[in-house]
Amino acid sequence: MLTDLKLKALKATGKIYKVADQQGLYVAVTRTGVVSFRFDYRMGKRRETLVIGQYDSNLGARNPRALDELDYGMSVSLAEARLLLTRAARSVEQGESPSRGKVEKRIKAAEALTFGGWAKKYFEDADLADSTKAMRKSVYDRHLEKEFGRLKLEEITPDILMARCERIKAKGAAAPAVHARDIVLQVYQYVKARGMKIENPAEAIRPSAIATFKARDRALSPKEIHVFFNALEETGTASTLRLAVKFMLLTMVRKSEFIQATWEEVDFGTAIWTIPKERMKAGRPHNVYLSQQVLDILVAFKTCFGSSQYLHPGRYEMNRPISNPALNRVLEVTVQLIRDRGEEFESFTVHDLRRTASTHLHEAGFNSDWIEKCLAHEQRGVRAVYNKAEYAEQRRTMLQAWADMVDSWIMNGPSPVKPLKLAYSSEPGADDERQVALMQSV
Repeated sequence: MLTDLKLKALKATGKIYKVADQQGLYVAVTRTGVVSFRFDYRMGKRRETLVIGQYDSNLGARNPRALDELDYGMSVSLAEARLLLTRAARSVEQGESPSRGKVEKRIKAAEALTFGGWAKKYFEDADLADSTKAMRKSVYDRHLEKEFGRLKLEEITPDILMARCERIKAKGAAAPAVHARDIVLQVYQYVKARGMKIENPAEAIRPSAIATFKARDRALSPKEIHVFFNALEETGTASTLRLAVKFMLLTMVRKSEFIQATWEEVDFGTAIWTIPKERMKAGRPHNVYLSQQVLDILVAFKTCFGSSQYLHPGRYEMNRPISNPALNRVLEVTVQLIRDRGEEFESFTVHDLRRTASTHLHEAGFNSDWIEKCLAHEQRGVRAVYNKAEYAEQRRTMLQAWADMVDSWIMNGPSPVKPLKLAYSSEPGADDERQVALMQSV
């Protein structure tokens, strides 16, 4: 007969073995040393095994829980396992299979799960990139949990789902509406893969019926920059996130280049941020020449996040960078604030800030080579072979002029930009000194 002392002494041997207790109860010790109580019995001519529960040496032997508090599959003490054995033996005497009853009870429990319960399991198990999972979880939390979280699976019909997607779209969130449909699709597929027979309401809805998307060239106008950045100051988001949005507009970097940026890449003395080649799309290191406004933002980041290696770490973990959806979420909140005031304002993404800077710098007459270097766009063809210039001073001066231009628009509203009337030479760099002088006089 087993005792707690004997159970605690059981060790893994590399293969499964059994140790008997009494009245058909025994423990099986797995290859890894897990000890579980089991009971073998016969139903007619069929032999069945019930796994009563896993042995937990921390549960007190002197104060076992009552039988009505126990169920098969729980972690139990030896005394509790013997109580459950009596229940199982009684079921067998009555011609009922305790093992089959355990499975049926588990299925009923699964069927009783709400959509929200299954969505939680889906997000825990989904094999997705961290950024994709975070984005989908954000869409679920904001657009589906309140409406669908407490519904049973069979209560969500194609009509109800389509109506929900339409309401999301009506708020100016067409992309989240499509993602909401996709999340429902994935959750139901997750449920069906686990043996439940249930209709998937999302299969009846085509994504194109919710919204279609086409590539667009979105660049903010000076007026939009004025409206947006003044509204940004009124949002409830962290001040460092507001500064991060402006940082992206002034530096013209890609979002991934900012998110992964570390302090060791920044040289305050030379006012240069050097992004290593490992993090650049073209596989070459890239210098960002820092305007006075950008340096001030970095000082604010350093003051708030000096203990982190990242320029802007995550909200809760200083040793991890800011999350991928964070900045776009700030844009969404701010655009919605503007719309709530009754103003029309087209949505945009962090990437559109690069296009905004490029558009206005070209309109102001700055050299395209300098702008493309700031964007880390690599030229192709014959020109790429001969033009190896970095335009360091020109880019530095241009980015300072750009920061001043943006500040003027934010503070005073749009003002006409006087294009530079320049005669470009066909030779790379031939007009550089002349154009710098013209820039400084503007």
